[in-house]
Amino acid sequence: MAKYLDSDCKRCRRYGVKLNLKGERCYTGKCAFEKRKTPPGMHTKAGKLSDYGLQLREKQKLRYIYGVLERQFRRYFENAAKKKGMTGFNLLLTLEFRLDNIIYLAGFMPSRKSARQIVLHNKVLVNGKKVNVSNYICKVNDVISINEKFKENKVLKEAVELAKQRGHKNWLDVNYENLSIKILREPTREEIDVPVNEQLIVELYSK
Repeated sequence: MAKYLDSDCKRCRRYGVKLNLKGERCYTGKCAFEKRKTPPGMHTKAGKLSDYGLQLREKQKLRYIYGVLERQFRRYFENAAKKKGMTGFNLLLTLEFRLDNIIYLAGFMPSRKSARQIVLHNKVLVNGKKVNVSNYICKVNDVISINEKFKENKVLKEAVELAKQRGHKNWLDVNYENLSIKILREPTREEIDVPVNEQLIVELYSK
């Protein structure tokens, strides 16, 4: 599997927007993007992007936010295009309903990357059954919970305490005592908090 070896913070600086790839660090003064918003590298002044460049940038931003590789992302897009409704919104819904993303949005882990790790290590149950596939697509009324043995984990406890202060998405019912999540409904576009113009992605793949 391909692995990105460079700094995650460089991605935020490259695209000029905070992608929240480093968990709690992104909310503190240690955030590299807040310290230095210029693009990485020696030559920071870039010319105007072409239409293709703008489309590619939006696609890359969305991929990086959710931690999805190119082949899988294209498959998500093809499936979204087959569904009724707007292709761009269907694509966002698919990504939002990934198991690792649901855990992150509920605040059980500080980042999508760490949420992906606990899924891969069999720490998560969906409707009472262990699921160790981070790209598992959840559905409305699914109940996601944390393995009983993992509930005393330090990172989990710290993340939950912060989540209690910040709150969670209205389309999720999060029980911080039992560490469970129920998906109440599909979110609206306004409730999907990603700084991306999905229409440009549709235009990119429609060529």
